[in-house]
This record gives sequence, C-alpha cells and structure tokens, in this order.
Amino acid sequence: MRKKLIIIGLVVITAIVVALTVFNPEAKEDGVSLFATAEKGEFKVEVTTTGELSAERSTKIVGPIAARDFNIRNMTIQKLVDEGTQVRKGEFVAELDKGELYEKIQAEKDQLDAQIAEYDNAKIDTALTLRGERDKLINLDYSIEEKKLQLEQSQYEPPATVKKYENELEKLLRDKERAIENYTLKKQQAKSKMIEETADLNRRQDRYDKGLKLLEDFTIYAPQDGMVIYTKGFGGDRIVEGSQINTFAPDVAELPDLSSMISTTFINEVDIRKVKVGQPVEIGLDAFPDKRLSGKVSRVARVGQQNPNSDAKVFEVIVRVNERDSELRPSMTTSNIVITQNLQDVVHVPLECLHVYNDSINYVIKKSGVLQEVKVGLTNSNDAVIEMGVEEGDVLYLSMPDGMSGKGPKLIPELDGTRMQKYEVAPEAPEGGDLEWKMPDGSPMSPEMIQRLKDRGITDPSQMQQMFQRGGQRPAGVGGQRPASTTGAAGAAAGRAGQTKD
Repeated sequence: MRKKLIIIGLVVITAIVVALTVFNPEAKEDGVSLFATAEKGEFKVEVTTTGELSAERSTKIVGPIAARDFNIRNMTIQKLVDEGTQVRKGEFVAELDKGELYEKIQAEKDQLDAQIAEYDNAKIDTALTLRGERDKLINLDYSIEEKKLQLEQSQYEPPATVKKYENELEKLLRDKERAIENYTLKKQQAKSKMIEETADLNRRQDRYDKGLKLLEDFTIYAPQDGMVIYTKGFGGDRIVEGSQINTFAPDVAELPDLSSMISTTFINEVDIRKVKVGQPVEIGLDAFPDKRLSGKVSRVARVGQQNPNSDAKVFEVIVRVNERDSELRPSMTTSNIVITQNLQDVVHVPLECLHVYNDSINYVIKKSGVLQEVKVGLTNSNDAVIEMGVEEGDVLYLSMPDGMSGKGPKLIPELDGTRMQKYEVAPEAPEGGDLEWKMPDGSPMSPEMIQRLKDRGITDPSQMQQMFQRGGQRPAGVGGQRPASTTGAAGAAAGRAGQTKD
C-alpha cells in the first residue's frame, strides 16, 4: 500500500513538473519568436506609396477647337473606338454629334442668301444712279449745243438779247461742271458701297465655308500611329461614348509614347521632406506581382493639395521608370518605394523592440532583463537605427514582458539634458518676459545649457541673472540648498559668471 502511494505521488509530481514546463509563461518568453537580435549592416530609409502609370509623353487627340467660333461650347461623343485599339495615322477614332452644328450652318446659309440679295440690290441701285447722272450730262451737252447755235444766229439781234443768250450758255456750262463733279462723287460713292457689300458677302461666304469644313472636323482621325487611351475630363471622369467635351478642353483621347513611362504618386506632408529629386525608387506592379522595376524621382511638387479621402495634405511626386517594357500600360497601379537614404554599417532593431518611458525616453529590454535607454536615429516602416545603447548581437524582447511595466530604464549619461528636447529650441522665443537666456558677455546660451539650468530648478532668465550676480549661487527657494560644489554646464556658467563679475 505504501509503495502504491509513493508511485501515485511520483506520477502527480511528474505531471505537475510537465505542466509547469509546458504552460509556464516565463518559459514561453524564452521562445525565439519573442526576441530579436540587433543587426549591423545596410539600412534603407524608405517612403512607400502607391501610384499610377502614364506615358511621359503623349499626343493628344482633340476635337475641333473652331467650334467655339459658332458659339458651340459642348460637344457629345457619339462614337469612340475601344480603348487600347491600335490605330494608324488617318484612321477613324471618334465622331461627335453634329446636330447643333447643322442648325448653325443652316442659319449661316440663310444669312448668306440674304447677303447675296443685298449685294445684288446694291449693284442695281448704283447702276441706276450712275446711269441717271450720265443721262444728265448728255442732256446738258445737247442744251449747250443748242444754246451755242442760238447765240450764233443772234448776231443780228439787239445787244440785250445777245447778252441774255451768252448768260444762258455760261449757266449751262457751269451746270455741266457741277454735273461732272456730282457724277465723279456718285461713282466713288457707288464704288465704296460695292466694296463694302462685297466684303460683307465674302465674310458670310467664308463663315459658311468654315461651317462646312467644321462639319468634316466632327469626324476625328488619328494624327499618328499609336494605341488609343481614354483621357480624363475636368471632373476626373474618363471620356467615353456619350461624354461631353468642352471647346476649351477638347481632349477626346491620347496616343501615349509607351517607350517612356512615369508613375504619378502623392506623398503626405509628413514624409515629403524626405523625398528629393534624383532618389532611386523600387517599383512594383499590381498587374504583374513578380515584375520589379526601378525608377528615379524626377519632380516633387512645391505646393501641396488636399487629399480627397482625408484632411491630410499631399504633394504630387513624379517617378520616371528606367526600364522599357512592352507590357506596361497607362493607368496601371504601382507600388513605389522611394529610398530616401541608404546607411552602411549601422545597428538597427525592429520597431517592436522600442518602448517609451515618461513620453520622452526611448528604451529597449534586453534578454537579461535590463531596461536600457537608447538613442534612436532614422527609422523606416520596419526597423529603427540605434545610435547609442545597443550593440550588434544584443538580444532584445519584441514585446513588454510581465513585471517590467512602470520600471525606469538605465539612462545614458551622454543624453543628459537632451531627452525632453525633441526639436531645436527657437532662439527668438525667450522665456521670462523681456529677459533672454544670455551669458554675462551678452552671447546667447546654447539650448543644452538652458535645459541643464532648468533641470536644476532655474526656470526663468531672471533667476539666472540673480545667480550670476551672487557669483554662481542659486536664488533662495530654488532647488533647495546650494550643493557644496557646482558641476555641469550650470556650474561652468556660474564660475565664468563669477569671474566676469569680479
């Protein structure tokens, strides 16, 4: 019986040991999946975004711009070849609705007919007017001849009668001179009128002929060989059959030059400062997941625009594709990885290893259980460069282990005075009213020195001035009693201030 109890006890103890070994969370923490090793080597700082392929150069297929001369603002596309159709120069591409233009041409035809009738009437009027003036001249010639004959036959008449005939002849001669002048003026007037009527008729005829020519332009042909790609209108909608185009933006389609492609992408305002012209880009295609291309940033917009899907601002970036590939097509979606920096021989760890203490101290947890402060350098989407605090080969926790929350990390002395300083201190924003953080000689104090003074309880420039006047002693009530020896940047500043005061 006793042996049986001993055996049962051994079995129970063995089961407990196995259970503790299998289900002990601390044992799980020692698993490889919960740790990462700090590595040293190449580190790429990347900005990842999506884009859309398009041709760097393309030939626009446009509708008739001259339609605006006939007060036609919008034109409807009745027929349009399928997107991706290979066309040769002169082949049919699209046809526009001609209904409104037919009405305009008919109105021009009516005005042209009226102008022709007006021209004919003006020609008849001038002919009749000039004929009447010529008849007057002929009649005056007859009257003058008769009066001369009468004057010759009156030589035996009394002098008074002869004088009367002479006066009448002189009057007829003056009438003829005036009639000749009137005829010349009438002739010039008629000529000017006919020139004006002819010009009006030519304008009407020319406008009518342009309408007929425009009617032909409503059938659109390819300006060169290429693949037809649909374009986008003002609102971003694609131009297809049934769409309307405007005479001020008459693009119907385009023939892209597929030998040179670009990817247009938009990068948020947080990352745009990292992107520069000339940086290399790794390009992937959603349509061909196995295909990898390379590119280079060719243009970065200087002015941002509103992202329609959020409140963030984005900047347009153009990436030129280095390779030529016959499978590339406009409007394909691309994944763009812009390599903003490429560092060599740097220590980097996964982002999951980083933790923050008091909102200002970055630290990692080593496998030994030590919480170590680190100085974080550049980061990418997966890793972060560690400038201080971690060496190559250090094994770190990927997550916070039990019992570590709230503990303070081991600090790096070289980072004293810089932990709260996330950005450069602006020298034009002094604290303490009109006083500024300055040395006794008038030179501005460095941001590190200011921070060290603040760490020692000197939070106002006026307190610093009092300290200088007392030869380096802290003002009463600030930071407790003065220590036996002054150390650090504040002590050095106080020592220099005391020497200057003496």
